[in-house]
Amino acid sequence: MKKFLFSILVFAFVLTACGASQSGLQFSDPAQPIEVTVGDEFTIALDSNPSTGYHWEFVSEPDASIIEFISREYAADEPVQPGSGGADVLSFKSIAAGETQITLGYYPPSADAEEPQQTVTFTVIVK
Repeated sequence: MKKFLFSILVFAFVLTACGASQSGLQFSDPAQPIEVTVGDEFTIALDSNPSTGYHWEFVSEPDASIIEFISREYAADEPVQPGSGGADVLSFKSIAAGETQITLGYYPPSADAEEPQQTVTFTVIVK
């Protein structure tokens, strides 16, 4: 029985370590600068609830010569239930040394909304 429990603990540790190495760098606080090195991939995760129609969009694009936008995914909170929230996760890759900003706006469900309800600006420093 002890060997079995030990095996489970080792297996859980290995899975956790693998997950940490694949998840990369994740940021969610715009008050803290994002510091990465050339070639790093990183994500920005922001609370979101697309079931209400609200969504995050770029207000201003980052400098494409410094970082590259890769993708956007939605990660639902657990347990997944109708109407529950989650996070929009935007992935980027640093290309060259420099500094740029990523400004995102949280837009209401209206198709004619011109102004975001909320904006956040992340400063990215690539070394």
